Amino acid sequence: MHKLFLLKSIAILLVFSPQSYAHFPLMNCYYEEANVTCQAGYSDGSSAIDYVVKMYDYEDNLIAKATTDKASKATFSHPNQDFYLIFDAGHESPVEVDIVEIKKR
Repeated sequence: MHKLFLLKSIAILLVFSPQSYAHFPLMNCYYEEANVTCQAGYSDGSSAIDYVVKMYDYEDNLIAKATTDKASKATFSHPNQDFYLIFDAGHESPVEVDIVEIKKR
């Protein structure tokens, strides 16, 4: 009887554990002509529509910001300096993509 109660308790904890429903933000950025395009989303495959993606220089100055569209994409003009991009969904750790990680599409 005690083992059955213990097994049921563990099963309930696993089902209702916040980790079992956790998903985290993702962002993939690439060069497209004279632009930098980033597609934001979540690890569960859901879209990130109407979220702000920010572009900073290496001195942490905000260069530009764009809001993701219905395809979860944010597009920036390519600055003539080094930069990194941040997608902060607000409930997990923000995603940071550095210029050295960005490739041509």
